[in-house]
Amino acid sequence: MLNQTAPLDRIFHALGDPTRRAIVERLGRGPASVSELAAPLSMTLPAVVQHLHVLEASGLISSHKSGRVRTCTLQPAVLHDIERWVAARRPG
Repeated sequence: MLNQTAPLDRIFHALGDPTRRAIVERLGRGPASVSELAAPLSMTLPAVVQHLHVLEASGLISSHKSGRVRTCTLQPAVLHDIERWVAARRPG
Protein backbone atom coordinates (compact mmCIF):
# COMPACT_ATOMS: atom_id res chain seq x y z
CA MET A 1 0.00 0.00 0.00
CA LEU A 2 2.81 2.47 0.80
CA ASN A 3 4.40 2.12 -2.63
CA GLN A 4 1.06 2.94 -4.26
CA THR A 5 0.63 6.12 -2.21
CA ALA A 6 4.19 7.43 -2.62
CA PRO A 7 3.52 9.29 -5.91
CA LEU A 8 0.36 10.81 -4.49
CA ASP A 9 2.22 11.81 -1.33
CA ARG A 10 4.84 13.62 -3.44
CA ILE A 11 2.11 15.46 -5.35
CA PHE A 12 0.30 16.61 -2.22
CA HIS A 13 3.62 17.58 -0.61
CA ALA A 14 4.48 19.65 -3.68
CA LEU A 15 1.08 21.37 -3.63
CA GLY A 16 1.31 22.00 0.10
CA ASP A 17 3.45 25.09 -0.44
CA PRO A 18 1.83 28.36 -1.62
CA THR A 19 4.80 29.27 -3.83
CA ARG A 20 4.61 25.95 -5.64
CA ARG A 21 0.83 26.32 -6.04
CA ALA A 22 1.42 29.77 -7.57
CA ILE A 23 3.92 28.26 -10.01
CA VAL A 24 1.44 25.50 -10.97
CA GLU A 25 -1.27 28.13 -11.42
CA ARG A 26 0.99 30.17 -13.72
CA LEU A 27 1.95 27.09 -15.73
CA GLY A 28 -1.76 26.38 -16.19
CA ARG A 29 -1.71 29.28 -18.65
CA GLY A 30 1.14 27.74 -20.65
CA PRO A 31 4.85 26.93 -20.54
CA ALA A 32 7.22 29.47 -18.99
CA SER A 33 10.93 29.92 -18.51
CA VAL A 34 12.43 29.72 -15.04
CA SER A 35 13.11 33.46 -15.09
CA GLU A 36 9.48 34.17 -16.08
CA LEU A 37 8.28 32.01 -13.20
CA ALA A 38 10.67 33.72 -10.78
CA ALA A 39 9.83 37.31 -11.80
CA PRO A 40 6.67 37.77 -9.67
CA LEU A 41 8.07 35.89 -6.68
CA SER A 42 9.89 37.66 -3.87
CA MET A 43 12.72 35.16 -3.54
CA THR A 44 16.08 34.37 -5.05
CA LEU A 45 16.39 32.44 -8.28
CA PRO A 46 18.06 29.48 -6.46
CA ALA A 47 15.05 29.31 -4.11
CA VAL A 48 12.67 29.22 -7.08
CA VAL A 49 14.77 26.48 -8.66
CA GLN A 50 14.45 24.42 -5.47
CA HIS A 51 10.65 24.74 -5.68
CA LEU A 52 10.78 23.69 -9.33
CA HIS A 53 12.80 20.60 -8.40
CA VAL A 54 10.10 19.57 -5.91
CA LEU A 55 7.38 20.09 -8.54
CA GLU A 56 9.35 18.14 -11.14
CA ALA A 57 10.06 15.28 -8.71
CA SER A 58 6.33 15.02 -8.05
CA GLY A 59 5.59 14.78 -11.77
CA LEU A 60 3.48 17.95 -11.78
CA ILE A 61 5.84 19.73 -14.16
CA SER A 62 8.50 18.85 -16.65
CA SER A 63 11.28 21.03 -18.00
CA HIS A 64 13.61 21.12 -20.94
CA LYS A 65 16.62 23.24 -21.72
CA SER A 66 17.15 24.99 -25.03
CA GLY A 67 20.42 26.87 -25.09
CA ARG A 68 20.57 28.83 -21.85
CA VAL A 69 16.81 28.84 -21.24
CA ARG A 70 15.03 26.20 -19.15
CA THR A 71 11.30 26.05 -19.88
CA CYS A 72 8.80 24.42 -17.55
CA THR A 73 5.51 22.83 -18.59
CA LEU A 74 2.58 21.65 -16.49
CA GLN A 75 1.76 17.93 -16.75
CA PRO A 76 -2.07 17.89 -16.73
CA ALA A 77 -2.33 14.10 -16.45
CA VAL A 78 -1.04 14.36 -12.88
CA LEU A 79 -3.79 16.86 -12.07
CA HIS A 80 -6.31 14.37 -13.45
CA ASP A 81 -4.88 11.75 -11.08
CA ILE A 82 -5.54 14.08 -8.15
CA GLU A 83 -9.07 14.80 -9.39
CA ARG A 84 -9.81 11.06 -9.61
CA TRP A 85 -8.42 10.49 -6.10
CA VAL A 86 -10.57 13.25 -4.64
CA ALA A 87 -13.67 12.19 -6.59
CA ALA A 88 -13.35 8.62 -5.31
CA ARG A 89 -13.57 9.92 -1.74
CA ARG A 90 -16.59 12.18 -2.14
CA PRO A 91 -19.66 10.94 -0.31
CA GLY A 92 -22.70 9.90 -2.21
